[in-house]
Amino acid sequence: MSARVATDGPSRGRAAPRGEAAQGRCRGIPLAAIVLAALCSVAAAAPPTREELSQWCGEAEDMAHCGRLIEQQQMKRLPGLARREGVDLRIALFPSGSATFTDVENPLQPLSYSLFDAINAINAVLLFKTDGEKTTFVLLQRAGNRVVELPSEPALSPDRQRLATADFCATRCVNELAVWRVTREGVVKELAWRSSEDWSDATPRWKDAETVVVDYVTAADGTPRTLERKLSQGGWLPPR
Repeated sequence: MSARVATDGPSRGRAAPRGEAAQGRCRGIPLAAIVLAALCSVAAAAPPTREELSQWCGEAEDMAHCGRLIEQQQMKRLPGLARREGVDLRIALFPSGSATFTDVENPLQPLSYSLFDAINAINAVLLFKTDGEKTTFVLLQRAGNRVVELPSEPALSPDRQRLATADFCATRCVNELAVWRVTREGVVKELAWRSSEDWSDATPRWKDAETVVVDYVTAADGTPRTLERKLSQGGWLPPR
């Protein structure tokens, strides 16, 4: 059974596409460690800090429960953006209508959506999705009701034209740095880059509109390092 994404109002809803077998920002043993590694007319966005994620999810039973605990806190910061009605999470679209993301309470393959953040600069909402043991993020563009599934929490470029994701781990990851183009018609993967060595964790950010920086940890010795890549630099691959 798959999730239902419905729309109330003039905009058309589109089902969230099924993503790669990724699992959020990082993979560790304690749940809190996983979480740490992992708007027009609406209140300003307030991304959860690492300290807040650790506090909110310290007693969570699993990643779906962690997502709910994050949602409870974020709904207080973002009033009017979303509302929870049992298994349904309704997100306000712009200028009117709503998109509904429905959980599946299946003990063999549970699926859940939770409000994670709002990205005001592109009028989008970021949801935390769990599908069994897999975790990803779902980006909803409120103005056009466009949905895309991302392997990790995205970083927005200074010119608001692109997103960067970095999803690296030993299992259930795409193991690539990806650049996504943001348009009114949707968000599409534009470039991809893969490391020749194994990474256990990675977090992307932007130095400028044409340069992506990734803070990562090598799997071999756990050494923190930083990678800087220009979009015009060789070595990028076409999206798969």
